[in-house]
Amino acid sequence: MIEPIYAPDAGRYSNGMLYRRCGNSGVLLPAISLGFWHNFGDVDTFSTAKSIAHYAFDHGITHFDLANNYGPSYGSAEETLGLLMRKSFAPYRDELFISTKAGHDMWPGPYGNWGSRKHLFASIDQSLKRMSLDYVDVFYSHRYDPETPLEETLQALVDIVRSGKALYVGLSKYPKEQAEKAYRYLEKRDVPCLAYQGRYNLFAREPEQQGILEQAKANGVGFVAFSPLAQGLLTDRYLNGIPEDSRMARGAFLKKEALTEEVLSRIMALNNIAGQRGQTLAEMALAWLLKDDMVTSVIVGASSVKQLESNLKALDNISFSYDELEFINSIE
Repeated sequence: MIEPIYAPDAGRYSNGMLYRRCGNSGVLLPAISLGFWHNFGDVDTFSTAKSIAHYAFDHGITHFDLANNYGPSYGSAEETLGLLMRKSFAPYRDELFISTKAGHDMWPGPYGNWGSRKHLFASIDQSLKRMSLDYVDVFYSHRYDPETPLEETLQALVDIVRSGKALYVGLSKYPKEQAEKAYRYLEKRDVPCLAYQGRYNLFAREPEQQGILEQAKANGVGFVAFSPLAQGLLTDRYLNGIPEDSRMARGAFLKKEALTEEVLSRIMALNNIAGQRGQTLAEMALAWLLKDDMVTSVIVGASSVKQLESNLKALDNISFSYDELEFINSIE
């Protein structure tokens, strides 16, 4: 059977997706973006990955977030995107906003990690080949490298933009002090930082507690939140034990030790508030991140179309009353 050529939904920009300006740039990002960290590797089923990506684009998700070592195995999520580009998305490249990153472990030897100019240039070249792209929309330094001079990492980002391999640059997980230096350096060289990507959810408040959210806003930088559901803790998956097919049962990144009695009681309390709002816990957790303009976009993962469909329902209600916010903060 010959597979029909993909044709995206004609109403993809009028079916409820919200778009937010990323810092002081001309870029509008969807409030919910699709992350390729899990479920898009070579250990996963391509047909499922394709269905998820098609559903995302059909519903206004224009931003796909990747990194060089996403998979597993390393690089395979980018290879999956490359296949998707060739099979489905090539005619719509200019509607897509694609990000990738470098700075975590990727290949053996002294140049396969961290933030040297050597690593960043090799990484972007490899990533573009895997993804069948001429350029990415934003290239992130995936983490601060304490051993490499910050200026070397940042100048590599500047030169990658000037070489046409990326349109914008971003920072991920940088400490506040180093982020401030980076914002200044990049601005002076007319390659301003587009976005800061950080872990942020109801159980991980560091971006607000450390002032990183305010810092990004003050510097005209968008904030993109990853791990918005605390790898599944902020869902109803674990209210009645640990399902055999859950991420926690597999124990790769989310360990069983994370589900303490205290954490479970907090999950149950939050789940009650969500129910009163007419939302699932996952929907409310996403809505909470999008309640104001401090967060530009939230990156969600999805193992199925059904899961992504559920996450998009968060956009139906991102307003919170004062009392709701006070109660949520009281069970932090």
